[in-house]
Amino acid sequence: MEKDSKKNRAEVSDGDGIIVLKNLTKTFGDNVVLDNVSLAIEKGKTTVVIGPSGCGKTVLVKHLNVLLRPSSGEVYFKKRRIDNLPENELNRIRTHYGFLFQGGALFDSLSVAENIIFPIRQHYRIKHWSEVEDLVKTKLSIVGLDGFQNFYPANLSGGQRKRVALARAIALNPEVILYDEPTTGLDPIRADIINELILKLQKELGETTVAVTHDMTSAYKIADRIIMLHNGKIIADGDADHIRNHPHHVVQQFINGQVSEDDLAVLRVSGTLFQAQFLPRDFKE
Repeated sequence: MEKDSKKNRAEVSDGDGIIVLKNLTKTFGDNVVLDNVSLAIEKGKTTVVIGPSGCGKTVLVKHLNVLLRPSSGEVYFKKRRIDNLPENELNRIRTHYGFLFQGGALFDSLSVAENIIFPIRQHYRIKHWSEVEDLVKTKLSIVGLDGFQNFYPANLSGGQRKRVALARAIALNPEVILYDEPTTGLDPIRADIINELILKLQKELGETTVAVTHDMTSAYKIADRIIMLHNGKIIADGDADHIRNHPHHVVQQFINGQVSEDDLAVLRVSGTLFQAQFLPRDFKE
């Protein structure tokens, strides 16, 4: 614990990573979600953020491309501060990022090809549609779905929708891909397909990857580095072996899926089983 907490308090230089957070705090009303977090994301590596629901994982990731602005602190991308930029400049910066949302966030009224083209149309004027068609084919080939161009999201399985969403996330050839719960809602085999795609993009394209997940099987497989958030702070930071053997009881409870004694005490409290208010005979005429 001591090693990790000292690391979190240490000064982070904007030269330490492709993305750097300095003393970042985010509040919503009186609720402090992120509490003076400093973090450098290493270029070309996969960083996985874990932690219990509501600990601020997704909020943290949305600060990396300033989908959320900090209440205090600073965000840097490639040594340039970006949290204080106007939206029009931020939009240009965001073309360097891809984002895979938890539910995929595909547009139901658009075909697979149209979904992938969407970010291109948002940022550029398309002059040569044949080149765009080739790009769509290439991106779908990467995720193993070439031939699905004319399908609609409603015709796809959950795993296929995630893969199409990933193809859209890499449409602009981003340097950084952010994943929010990429394996949620998928069976173990489909989840592993997503894990393999994350590894493929990181290895073959040199992508910098940041993923939020509750799935420890996924975290251990894809991560070069795992960070755990708790009460708005980083309480663990290291590779898979470091996390597996971490002494902090909160880390061990989370990675092993153990209910805390406080939660068990609530579940075990006496007097919580009641006779049904109504019985089937009460509804008989």
